[in-house]
Amino acid sequence: MKKAIMGKKLGMTQIFMPDGSLVPVTVIQAGPCTVVQKKTMEKDGYEAVQFGFDTYAENRAEKLVNKPEMGHFKKADVAPCRHLREFRLEDAASYEVGQVVKADVFAEGEKIDITGTSKGHGYTGAIQRWNQHIGPKSHGSKYHRGVGSLSANSDPSRVFKNKHMAGHYGVDRTTIQNLTVVKVDAERSLLLVRGAVPGPNGGLLLVRNSVKA
Repeated sequence: MKKAIMGKKLGMTQIFMPDGSLVPVTVIQAGPCTVVQKKTMEKDGYEAVQFGFDTYAENRAEKLVNKPEMGHFKKADVAPCRHLREFRLEDAASYEVGQVVKADVFAEGEKIDITGTSKGHGYTGAIQRWNQHIGPKSHGSKYHRGVGSLSANSDPSRVFKNKHMAGHYGVDRTTIQNLTVVKVDAERSLLLVRGAVPGPNGGLLLVRNSVKA
């Protein structure tokens, strides 16, 4: 059964497993998410559920939420949220508007996929951006971190598309697959996931059960 929740990356730590091994984990504040809207086959042509995450304080909502969005939340009779995302779930019909989804939809040992926005590195060279090799450091090379040869001179006398060059690095939608849920703290809405996940601390994450498990 497909499951999903939105969350926020809090940071990394490490915990000891029952067998004594030390495991690095990412701490994710998973939910609580509120069902803001249901998409149905009759009305919309497909079935999906729209989740809201990270509720605004009342005084902040008045400043940061525009009138169409505020009307959308009032129609569902839920508090305005900072993030809205839609998930196509097999049991979408079983969800009700206003229902709260918490971290305990996932269990210890489950495999999950996590999607986030990678950290931004600004404008970087080809070595950092594409992991290219540096030039020779000695014998008067004077060419250490350049992009290298771009193409042939006479033929084709142009640079092919998709050539690895310097440019904007990061801030890409990134998915890490087959991560393992090490621990679930339902009371504090926390998921402890083995390994690293995309993005900076405080970044939005979409957590789904794995498609390849």
